[in-house]
Amino acid sequence: MEKIINNEHERAELLETVKRLQNLVVEVLNPDDFHKVKDILFRAATNDQLRHDQFGFNPILFDLQTAIITAEEIGLNRASILSILLHDCVALGVVGMDEVKREFGEDAANIIRGLLHVNQLYAKNPSIETENFRDLLLSFAEDMRVIFVIIADRVNLMRHIKDRGTIEDRTRVANEASRLYAPLAHKLGLYLIKRELEDLSLKYLQPDVYYMIKDKLSATRAARDLYIANFIAPVETKLKEAGLKFHIKGRTKSIHSIWQKMQKQKCNFEGIYDLFAIRVILDSEPAKEKQDCWQVFSIVTDMYRPNPKRLRDWLSVPKSNGYESLHITVMGPEGKWVEIQIRTRRMDEIAEHGLAAHWRYKGVKESGAKLEDWLQDIRSALEHQTESDEHLIDRFKVDLYSDEVFVFTPKGDLFKLPKGATVLDFAFMIHTTVGSHCTGGKINKKNVPIGTHLQSGDQVEILTSSKQLPKRDWLSIAVTPKARTKIRQSLTEQELKVSTFAKEMLERKFKNKKIEPEESIMMRLLKRMGYKHVSEFYRAIAQEEIDVNTVIEQYQVMQERESNPGAFPAEQRSAEGFVVNVQDDHAQGNADVLVLDNDLKGVEYSLAKCCNPIYGDDVFGFVTINRGIKVHRKDCPNAQLLQERMGYRVLRARWAGKGNKQYPVTLRVVGNDDIGIVNNITSVINKEKNTMLRGISIQSSEDGLFSGTLTVMIDDQNQLNQLVKKLSAIKGVKNVFR
Repeated sequence: MEKIINNEHERAELLETVKRLQNLVVEVLNPDDFHKVKDILFRAATNDQLRHDQFGFNPILFDLQTAIITAEEIGLNRASILSILLHDCVALGVVGMDEVKREFGEDAANIIRGLLHVNQLYAKNPSIETENFRDLLLSFAEDMRVIFVIIADRVNLMRHIKDRGTIEDRTRVANEASRLYAPLAHKLGLYLIKRELEDLSLKYLQPDVYYMIKDKLSATRAARDLYIANFIAPVETKLKEAGLKFHIKGRTKSIHSIWQKMQKQKCNFEGIYDLFAIRVILDSEPAKEKQDCWQVFSIVTDMYRPNPKRLRDWLSVPKSNGYESLHITVMGPEGKWVEIQIRTRRMDEIAEHGLAAHWRYKGVKESGAKLEDWLQDIRSALEHQTESDEHLIDRFKVDLYSDEVFVFTPKGDLFKLPKGATVLDFAFMIHTTVGSHCTGGKINKKNVPIGTHLQSGDQVEILTSSKQLPKRDWLSIAVTPKARTKIRQSLTEQELKVSTFAKEMLERKFKNKKIEPEESIMMRLLKRMGYKHVSEFYRAIAQEEIDVNTVIEQYQVMQERESNPGAFPAEQRSAEGFVVNVQDDHAQGNADVLVLDNDLKGVEYSLAKCCNPIYGDDVFGFVTINRGIKVHRKDCPNAQLLQERMGYRVLRARWAGKGNKQYPVTLRVVGNDDIGIVNNITSVINKEKNTMLRGISIQSSEDGLFSGTLTVMIDDQNQLNQLVKKLSAIKGVKNVFR
């Protein structure tokens, strides 16, 4: 033990702290608990395993101080005290969890396990400023007392770091206390601790502000207390005369709260109206609550002049969170403003302990009604503790976030998913591409399959392969709506590709046999073969469930039957076989002359909608299975694929004559988002002969640019080139392309 004690002052402080803790928990601990703990700590110190931390704190002394806070200011008992004193020794391997369970009980072991988990959580260094991180701390600690212990630990640290560590270390600790631990303390009803953490954070982060407010409060404290007493005395007299049952509280705002007010109202210390406040709490029957509150209001405002701009009536219309109270600010003696809150005991209980959740009233983000109800039960258990420590354990068990898990990426980013989510769900949450190519993952650096369920605190890395594609059985693995939707979309796309491949293979076989299949006969054949949908038919071909040659043979039989009905027994035909050919709106071979395969003129064709060719474009023809010949531009996005995969269906094509036909062309325009730019663009188009604007869509972006599309009717490529040239010359236009 001598190795860990720096000097005589530290030894004296250690002995004094031990005695104080012993006196505080003498009725809580078992008779031999302290002796067993002392042996374990002596073992660790003798082996030189316990070291002073980065702030120079003696770990044994620090834990004893934390235990005192936990017992005295929070009210936790044996298991919590023992876990504080032993968790470092368990982490260092001085004592095992089995020995802890055997000597001190399962309860203490569970809390220690939770504390070790929280330490692992911090090692991953996530952002402490997110609401998710606060929720994660709550869900990660299986026993809620773990959260109480780490709050007590932080209070102890904040009380003693004034002259310890580096400025950076003190700043980090103070920021965490303000942004994480103070809100947690407030959520748990530890209002005095919350107030202390905020004040100490301000003390370390902005010492000039802290000491300025503290000095002003100290200088005015006696006068302020006297003022409050003098203000309350006549009010009490009047209320008693009215026959009301009540009690009155007077309070001064915390230093941190005063600073927040100064910041919000942009004023100095002397400009804070409600530097102190008075709360009148009535004992009223439910039916008379509002009546009694308004009676107090009437009595007070008869005595002191109210500020009508500072009236807050949450009696007539309570806040959405259920908060009820009547707030007024009146001009007291000496021209000082005093805030008065009028409410009943029921309203005060709601505001302080539960149903309206006091932290929400103060503006802290809500975490849900389930958390709220549970926390009220926890606060009540702590404030009115009559049960044994063992019987209270079930009340402290956390199941608030049993429907959520929180996981980290290797970089420390935090994600929230529903309980039951898998590695696959996490992959799709990161990005659709990552999910689609997911082959598995690593949880805490161990390889796992995609169906592994995630647990709060896991660090998850996704493994991918460019050859991987979503499979149908993934739908039984994924649970999040996003993942399931993306998987279905991918499966549909894959089926479409498979169908396209099978369709092209069937068409090629037909062409090799010099057969031009009729769609109506094919549809009746599919029905006879038992396929309700064309996609099912093509999928069967792709998966080789049916032979393509068999399909062609059956088609030939059916075609022969219908072309020579006399040679076959009569067959009843349904209306389904009645087909009317409708001319494609784009098929206008009589407008401009297009020559296909050098000498084919007058052949029906239509212009492909994927590239919208116009007269003068370099084009080619493509023979489709049931839509005739489609004409594409040679620079069409689909041109390379069509020529590589189905070159046998490609026809050469060229323009041979100009008619009166006009073509729709869509242009993309990008430029500076200057005033009048749209008018300049439309003006140029309207001045062009034989050019008509059919549609325009312009959108601005945050970087000062605009982008949009123009649809114009135009005669030919030469006219289009001239228009593009003129649009490009407009000041502010950066690019125009088709």
